[in-house]
Amino acid sequence: MVKQPAVAASALAENEESRGFGALADQVYARMLRAIITGESAPGTRLRERALSEDHNVSRVPVREAIQRLEQEGFVVTSPRRGAVVRELTIDDAQELYDARICIEPHAARAAARRVRTGEADVAALRAAIGEHAADESGPIPDETVSANLAFHTELVNLGGNSILIGLFRPLLGRMEWLFNQTPGTRHHEQRHEHRDLVQAIASGNPELASALAYTHLELGREPILADLSKTLG
Repeated sequence: MVKQPAVAASALAENEESRGFGALADQVYARMLRAIITGESAPGTRLRERALSEDHNVSRVPVREAIQRLEQEGFVVTSPRRGAVVRELTIDDAQELYDARICIEPHAARAAARRVRTGEADVAALRAAIGEHAADESGPIPDETVSANLAFHTELVNLGGNSILIGLFRPLLGRMEWLFNQTPGTRHHEQRHEHRDLVQAIASGNPELASALAYTHLELGREPILADLSKTLG
């Protein structure tokens, strides 16, 4: 990453105010997360606020916010001596991710089907997310598979309409993106069919079927995806 010239603190503050601090902090977080996921910021890398603020041409405040968020999501650990350091994600981390998703997504799918049945919501956005990663059965895996998969599961939880579940799910997205990036082709075609069946259950207003399909979808994917991940992690 090319460093930007140093900018006076007052100018940075004014710039951040005009750009919207919340949006700016999100942008810094997204770039730092991308660097971790791609390996640019490898495990063990120290995240120095001053250097990062210069890299991103921002003050230390959004950098600090991004580091705190990455720590909450399990990508970073902090200690009094070393400060913030990128940690290595493991198979156990992926197992915990699946456990957490099992607690959230089936409940969200059930609620989504109920909301569709009563006319409070529709499945248009969920269907659109499926369309984004549609592919021929024998064709190559599309480059946008990861982002589309994230979009699908995010929309599923959002469609449930439970603000607490939505809030619990949001911190999982970074780790989900990491996992999807590590195993982009694992069960790709099977997952597409499972997504379609799940959408159909929600669209037909069948809460229990939707919940069961969401649960089954996650459990069917768990073992093969973790097996492929173990090869990647060595």
